Formats: sequence, structure tokens, C-alpha cells
Amino acid sequence: MNLGAEPKKVAALVGVLVLGAVVVYYANSDGSGSSSSPRVMTQAPVTTQPAPGVRAPGPRTKAGTADRRQISNRATATAWNPRLGTQNPEDRPDPATVDPALKMDLLAKVQAVELGAPGRNLFLFGAAPPAAPAGLPKAPLISTKGPVGPMPPPGPPPPIVAAVPSAPPMNFKYYGFKVSRSDGHKAAFLLDGEEILIGGENDIFKKHYRIVRINAASIVIEDTDFKSTQTLPLQENQAG
Repeated sequence: MNLGAEPKKVAALVGVLVLGAVVVYYANSDGSGSSSSPRVMTQAPVTTQPAPGVRAPGPRTKAGTADRRQISNRATATAWNPRLGTQNPEDRPDPATVDPALKMDLLAKVQAVELGAPGRNLFLFGAAPPAAPAGLPKAPLISTKGPVGPMPPPGPPPPIVAAVPSAPPMNFKYYGFKVSRSDGHKAAFLLDGEEILIGGENDIFKKHYRIVRINAASIVIEDTDFKSTQTLPLQENQAG
């Protein structure tokens, strides 16, 4: 092996690598000394989907602008713009020749005009009622008031029905009776408060009370003043 030729080959190889590096450096560098060229970032257009039921706006075109201009002109042409006076300035009156005085006679004529009955309500839709033919007489007014004159005398008052008096309740206590062995006559025992009353059938006590019938469990007494009878039950353990 020849060892002397190796350093020369290595030196030549190093020179070639350095020269290639210099060429690559100058080829990639710009005038400002930057070693790398700037990168240009490109962004893809973002597309958005419109919501359901919403119409996406399209690109503006000359046809759409012309349509909107026609609609605006049509609305302006149909709009009602009131004008005062004439359009020709020569036909307008001279303010210096206008009389500012108030015409009282014309005002009186306007105030004297009688307004007729309204024939139609402006706030209700529908056909106007037919106008009444002129020259027909008006229908007479029918009065709902009664005849004016002397008032008739009041009638007699209704008869007053007197209340029929009722017999007062009997406060007697029937507590027993006895039967005679000889003739079978019955005698009843009554209490009037602290007073003991003894009587038989058809006997009268207290001036207007009559014993009608004596039974084992009750007694029938008549009030002769009111012609009414009451039945009193037997009261036990009253005599004492």
C-alpha cells in the first residue's frame, strides 16, 4: 500500500466539500444576508354551511344591484308626496298682494251650514245604507207616556184578618186516679203547681176546665173558653 498518496486524496476531498458548501451558501442566501428564504403561508378558504331554513347570501352582481334600484325607484314613484301650490313659480301668488284680513262673512257662512246625519261609518267596512228619498213625510212619534190627568182615588185597603186566638197550654200534672167500688165512678188526681186537684169525668175545675175522659195512661181535658181539648199523659211519682 502507498501511504504517501492518502494525505493528498484527503486534502482534495476536503477542498471539494468546502467549495460545494460555499456554492450552496451563496445560492440559498439573499441580499440581506439571510441564509434562508422566507416562507409564504397560504390559507385555504373556509366554507361555512348556512343554518337550515336560512338562505345564504350569494355574490353581489350587477343584476341584483339593478333590481334593488328599480324597487327603490318604484316605491318612490308610488309614494304620496303632498304639494302646496303649483309647481310653476310663475303661477304662485305674490305674498305682498295677499290680504291678511280675516273674512268674517265667509266664516259666518261656514258656521251656518247644518251638518246632515252621517250615512256611513268610516271605521266599518261594508256598503253604505240606502239614503231615504226626499219629500216623504216623517213617521209620527209614538209617545209611551200615559195620559196626563187627575189620578184615580186609591182603592180600599185589604181587610185585616184577625188572628184566631189559640188556647194556652195546660200545665196540669196527671199522676193517678181511683175507682169507686160501689158505682165504678172514676176520680182523677191532678197537680197545679203545689195545689192538688181531684175530679171525675164531666167535672169542671178552675172555672173553665172540664174533665172529658179518664184513662189509665192519660186524661183528656177541655178548655171551655176556646172549645179545645188536650191530652195529658200519666206522670209517675208526682204525689209525694
